[in-house]
Amino acid sequence: MIKNLLFDLGGVIMDIDRDRCVEAFKELGMANADEFLGVYGQKGDFLALERGEITPEEFRDRLRPYFRPGLTDAEMDAAFCRFLIGIPRHRLEALRRLRKRFGIYLLSNTNAIMWHSKIAEEFRQEGLEMADYFDGIVASFEVKAYKPDAEIFEKTAQICGIRPEETLFFDDSERNCEAARACGYQAVHVAPGTEFEALVPAQ
Repeated sequence: MIKNLLFDLGGVIMDIDRDRCVEAFKELGMANADEFLGVYGQKGDFLALERGEITPEEFRDRLRPYFRPGLTDAEMDAAFCRFLIGIPRHRLEALRRLRKRFGIYLLSNTNAIMWHSKIAEEFRQEGLEMADYFDGIVASFEVKAYKPDAEIFEKTAQICGIRPEETLFFDDSERNCEAARACGYQAVHVAPGTEFEALVPAQ
């Protein structure tokens, strides 16, 4: 019996485009952006930021040598947020519909820069806040754990007060789905072009 739906953010609720971010960074002088930015996971300082191991200020300071001189924090953040396209409004509506039938939770590998800017803005389309769509939210940089590590799935169950076997996890990475299953969750891979609402079981 599925009682809870646990959603990844990027590639499931929010449309993303890694290449837009890579190009934006290259335009600012970062020639090797490809090496750090992954589709399903990050490397180096990008990974450290998403794990909450460094602050946004430390992240910017570490990356600054890769960019052209005089780059402002705002310019750097704007280029970083090019990774995010946005949330189609019909998905926000879907979350509200599903919340009438299930507990709705969010589990995201993300960072404080995007979280408090573009991501928060996208959830305000209907005049609500991010917290208004979910019964619980787990962000990697806040809990200092990262998918696909088992630790973040275990922390999610504890923080949200949910039982993995009663929870269906949605992610655009099959590797993350496999990790969730290993921790006792049910999981479904959201392939490109698929809407998560179409994958919710009727019950």
